[in-house]
Amino acid sequence: MALIGIARLASESELLEAKSRVTYFEIAARRILNRTKPNMPFQWTINPYRGCEFGCKYCYARYTHEYMELDVQDFEDKIYAKPAAADRVRLELRRIDRKDHIAIGTATDPYQPAERRFGRTRSILEAFARERGRHLGITTKSDLIVRDLELLREIARANVLSINITITTLDEKLARLMEPRAPRPALRLKAVRQLAQAGLVVGVFPNPIMPLLTDSERALDRLARRARDAGAQYFGAGPLFLMPCAQKVLLPWLEDNFPALALDYRKLFEHSAYLGSGAKRILRARVEKIRDRYGLNSGPLEYRPELWLGEEQASFELRD
Repeated sequence: MALIGIARLASESELLEAKSRVTYFEIAARRILNRTKPNMPFQWTINPYRGCEFGCKYCYARYTHEYMELDVQDFEDKIYAKPAAADRVRLELRRIDRKDHIAIGTATDPYQPAERRFGRTRSILEAFARERGRHLGITTKSDLIVRDLELLREIARANVLSINITITTLDEKLARLMEPRAPRPALRLKAVRQLAQAGLVVGVFPNPIMPLLTDSERALDRLARRARDAGAQYFGAGPLFLMPCAQKVLLPWLEDNFPALALDYRKLFEHSAYLGSGAKRILRARVEKIRDRYGLNSGPLEYRPELWLGEEQASFELRD
């Protein structure tokens, strides 16, 4: 059967590089910015890569490889870099309202190991550094983001920028099992501190909060306290969203590592990828109490950048 759409593009992708376990490709993309569905907190997304080398067992985005006629296990071993030249990003931004919110890293991590080699995320950020009046959020598990510290500060001078560092657990052993190729939690906390000390808006996402693994009040309280001490301004709370593609990986992983929990997970997500409303309500109340305890917000607060639309326009145009 002939391949069509994204599956055809994947099959025709140019090989960029190969490591012992991971192969990198260049994949064509019609656009860099993609519209979201209604009722999302942002209107546009940017994911510089398809696939993610971190290999998180719970990742819902594995379905994107199924679209390319690939196995869900290929998600962490076949990484596709999108073309992301700064001038192309700026061209697309011209068609987007400045009031719209743009999120980088909603499906795959923009600072995964491929970024060290191909710099697609940095190229995108270079385009935003020449913008003004944008609303931009970045989500990552990687301390590699501090490589771009000065670039991020430049963006934040003229745009509303928030940075979300995902830390699912402070338990190093559990983190290594769940997120086998992601940076250690301690390195992520260090990145939070560096970003906060640089004057950037930064928060911690404990997402996804895993039932019976990372959802206890003790575990979340400890993480929130460490996040606050590192300079985080807010603390998210996203429960596990277990799509069928993720169940293919997570459930066998539970059988191998936490067999007593495997049956519980099968029951919890037997009829839906979402946690039940009762469980979500309990979790929400727990996290709200912890936020109050440490003076953390639920999400980033808007701020007025140093350079905003209509202010110091002449100096901005000279720099541009």
